[in-house]
Amino acid sequence: MAGFILHLGATVMCMHGGQAQPVAPNPRVLVSGQPVTTQAPPYVIAGCPFVPPGGNGPCVTAQWVVAAARVLAGGQPVLTQTSMAVCVPTGTPLNIIVTQTRVTAT
Repeated sequence: MAGFILHLGATVMCMHGGQAQPVAPNPRVLVSGQPVTTQAPPYVIAGCPFVPPGGNGPCVTAQWVVAAARVLAGGQPVLTQTSMAVCVPTGTPLNIIVTQTRVTAT
């Protein structure tokens, strides 16, 4: 499914409101003047307020499991607004709130 490509300036949050940022965006491919993000590197999550009684803690990192099928940057699939990630250790998804709106990928 087509979607706008995620870049360093995209707003991505965990389900509990923590801010997610890519560990290593691709510096060679720019969209709207900012590096794109790819599937391989994880995202780090800061400020997740979730503290469950079971003790599996707040969201710390997230790994992407679905990315673009046809568009690569540096040999890795780019992330789009339709990509999906799983947070560790909670197992909840990331929410992609805002992306650039000029370049799409499938």
